[in-house]
Amino acid sequence: MRNQLKFQIPKKGLTVWRLYGCFNTFFVLILAGVIIFLTYKFDWPIFIYFIAIALVLIVGITSIWLFPTIRWDHWRYEVREHEIEIQSGLFIVKRTLIPMVRVQHVDTAQGPILKKYDLANISISTAATTHIIPMLITTDADQLRARISVLARVAEDDV
Repeated sequence: MRNQLKFQIPKKGLTVWRLYGCFNTFFVLILAGVIIFLTYKFDWPIFIYFIAIALVLIVGITSIWLFPTIRWDHWRYEVREHEIEIQSGLFIVKRTLIPMVRVQHVDTAQGPILKKYDLANISISTAATTHIIPMLITTDADQLRARISVLARVAEDDV
């Protein structure tokens, strides 16, 4: 593959993705608890206990540790004068090139969890799709949004 892109998601982004994994694992834990309760109440086979526990362990390991680490390692971006390049993906790494002349508007979004960690997502809208650069430090996201806006305006004037 070509050269690695310059910028990576901050380490705080990895922490937030792991927190999201904790939420997913908690949901699976509740589901497994219900299954274990039903197994006990209706005297179902004992292997169902082990399946429920294994499911919680597998979901916990993958969604708290494995997937966020791989996602954080692969997520990169670079904003150049004439294009924005985004690299993302968990197992299949995808590189997207967005020409500045196609950028219609740029937004930042910040939910309660991102706000707590001083992070924001940037949404780059074109006529066809919206591309997101997630988990940037809020001040960096605001500066990047302003820079993309200026570069898109200059690219539009050149056409």
